[in-house]
Amino acid sequence: MRLFSYCIPIDEGAAPNPYYGVCTLTICKPVIRRVAHIGDWVVGVGSKNVNGKDFSGKMVYAMKVTDTLSLEQYDQLCRSELTGKIPDIRSKNYEEQVGDCIYNFESNPLGSLRPSVHGIGNRDTDFGGKNSLLSTHFYYFGDQPIDIPEDLTGIIRQGQGHKSTANNHLQLQVVEWIENLGYHINSLNGKPQIKVLFKKTDNKDGVTESSSCQKRCLSAEEDEALEI
Repeated sequence: MRLFSYCIPIDEGAAPNPYYGVCTLTICKPVIRRVAHIGDWVVGVGSKNVNGKDFSGKMVYAMKVTDTLSLEQYDQLCRSELTGKIPDIRSKNYEEQVGDCIYNFESNPLGSLRPSVHGIGNRDTDFGGKNSLLSTHFYYFGDQPIDIPEDLTGIIRQGQGHKSTANNHLQLQVVEWIENLGYHINSLNGKPQIKVLFKKTDNKDGVTESSSCQKRCLSAEEDEALEI
């Protein structure tokens, strides 16, 4: 087992996407998505300034990886079983707007970008992660994050990049702490910290852009260089 931890600069309900009974990490964090295996844990820590609120030192979500799929396999799963994860930015349901199944392999074997929280400029980073991480054993707190105990603050990663190897001596204690908080698994205990505001017009590529994390996701090379 490995424990990955990182700071979430934008928790808008897309990365992670905790909806429809399965928490998924399909966009952003390319290195974690590429190397994580079933049984590993991923913990997202809050950012210091989220619309004037300080969520640093707090746990936004935790997921035990229960499956990994290629982006193409994930698209197939979403089209057959998790249709709500396919983004529909015109939906009145916010959960559908921020779906993370943003690449359509049915119409294009290379994967065409659906209108979503990401733009064309994120494609290399998204595909650099290769996989979607799925969890049916997760806890999501969003705008109601949980304080991380002082003796476990070593997992906190503020800023860019992520921790994994540096968490080895704490991973069992962290998992034990999470599992004994008293929350039901696969539970939504908060709402996204920020809501995406989609633009009304389409860009030249025919893909509607948003004010989400399009410009904040690190490339795989940058993310790997900041791994601890």
